[in-house]
Amino acid sequence: MKDITTLGALKASGYTPKTIKEELRHNLITKLQNKDKVFTGILGFEDTVIPDLERAVLSQHNILLLGLRGQAKTRIARLLVNLLDEYMPIVAGSELNDDPLRPISRFAHDLIAEKGDDCPIEWVHRDERYVEKLATPDVSIADLVGDVDPIKAAAMKLPYSDERVIHFGLIPRSHRSIFVINELPDLQARIQVSLFNILQEGDMQIRGFKLRLPLDIQFVFTANPEDYTNRGSIITPLKDRIESQILTHYPKNIDIARKITEQEARLADAQVEAVKVPEVLKIMLERIVFEARDSEFIDEKSGVSARLSISGYENLISTAERRMLLNSGKQTKVRITDFWGVVPAITGKVELVYEGEQEGPYTVAMTLLSKAIKSTFLEYFPDPDKLKKGRERDPYGTIRAWFSGGNTIDLLNDSSDKDFRKALDSVAGLRKLVEAQSDIAEDDRYTFMELVLHGLCEFDIINKDILEASFSFRDLLANMFDNDEEDDGFDEY
Repeated sequence: MKDITTLGALKASGYTPKTIKEELRHNLITKLQNKDKVFTGILGFEDTVIPDLERAVLSQHNILLLGLRGQAKTRIARLLVNLLDEYMPIVAGSELNDDPLRPISRFAHDLIAEKGDDCPIEWVHRDERYVEKLATPDVSIADLVGDVDPIKAAAMKLPYSDERVIHFGLIPRSHRSIFVINELPDLQARIQVSLFNILQEGDMQIRGFKLRLPLDIQFVFTANPEDYTNRGSIITPLKDRIESQILTHYPKNIDIARKITEQEARLADAQVEAVKVPEVLKIMLERIVFEARDSEFIDEKSGVSARLSISGYENLISTAERRMLLNSGKQTKVRITDFWGVVPAITGKVELVYEGEQEGPYTVAMTLLSKAIKSTFLEYFPDPDKLKKGRERDPYGTIRAWFSGGNTIDLLNDSSDKDFRKALDSVAGLRKLVEAQSDIAEDDRYTFMELVLHGLCEFDIINKDILEASFSFRDLLANMFDNDEEDDGFDEY
C-alpha cells in the first residue's frame, strides 16, 4: 500500500477509510486474539489498569488517566501508538492529515478538484500520529484550536473572513491522530470549555468562522487528583464528556516495584559490569519507598513517585562505583553504608506535611532508611525484643559482649572492600550468626554481617554514630560514661 502515490491508485487498491477509534479497536482485537502483549514495559497493571484501558479502546472512548505522580500515565498514553496502522495515507501537503477519500480542509478539497485521480498521496508513519501537550496556565485557545494569521492574510491578499487565513492549532493538526493533554486540571477553565464540541459532537469551530471541522481524534487526558485542590480542577461538563476515567496506582508489592526500578534505571554498561547489588539491598531500597508512602511525615495526597526508587537505585550504584574508583578497584558490591548516597534522591522527591517540615527532610530520609533496615533485618534474624530472657540462648550474646568490652568498629563510606571485610570480621560472633542462617548465600555473607550491625542499632542493642564519612558502632552504654563525646561532632539517631 505504501507504494501508492495517487488518489486513483488508492481507490483501486480497495482502501477503506476508518476513524482512528475504529482503527485502534480493530488492531486491539487482532492483538488480543493473537495473545500479543499490547502495553509492553508496563508492570503491575496487568489485572487493573490495562484491562480497563483495553475496554475503553474497544468501546471507542476518549480516556482520562487519573493518578498520582509517577504512575506511568504518560507512558501508557504513548504506547497507544502501537495500536495504530503502521502507515496512513493523506493528501500530499495537507496540514490536517486529510484522508484522500474523506477530505476536510479547503486545501485538500481544492487539490482533489484540480488533480482528480492524479491527486498526489503521501504516507504518514504511526509515530507521527501522536501529539502531546502539557497543560499550563498560559496555554491559549489559539494554541489548541487556532486563530487568524494576519501574515498569511497579507501574503495571500485575502480578507480575514476567508478560511484560508486560519492558522490551525494543535488539535486540528492532530486530525486522525492521538492527542494527549497532560495535567489537564492545569488548563484554565475557559480553555477547557473549548474542548466541549470536539468531545461531544466531533467537530470544532475556529474563531468567528462558520466552518466546523469534523475532526477525528483519539483524546487521552492525564491528571493528578492532588491538582484538583492545589492548582485547578477539571470542570464538570468536560469530565462528563470523557467517556472512560481510569484510575492508576503504585505497585502493590515490592517484587513488582523492584522490576520497575531495574527496568527504568539508566545505568552505564560499565556500572552494570562493575557493581553488583545484592538482592536483599534491592528489596531494602523498595522498602524505603513503601515506608515513605505510609509515613506520617509525608503528604499522602501528593504521593511518592516511582522515580524515587529509580533515582535512588542509580545513586546507590554510583555511590558504590565512586568508592570503587577511589580505591582503584575493578569490581565491587553495594553496601548498606552506600545508602548514604540515596538520601538526595529521597529528599528531592517527597512533599512533607507540617510535622515532616519540623523534623527536616534529612531526618525524615534517615527515618525511612532506619525503618527499611529494621524490616529487612527482621526478615532474616530473630527479633531481639521478643527473646525471652533466661529461657533461650541469646543469638546476639557474643556480639553484645564484644561491644560491652569496649570494642568499636568504624565502617568508612569510602573504605576498600578489603578493609570493609576486615572490619566486619573483627566483630566476635558476627560471622557465626550469619553463617547459621541457611538461606543466606556465601557470597552475600558480608552484606548480612553489615545488616546485623545496623539492625541491632535499630533495637538499641548497640549504638551507631554517624560521621560525615563513616558509621561508628559501639556499646550502647559507652556514651553515657564518656563525658568527652558531647563535643566530638557526632549526630546520633
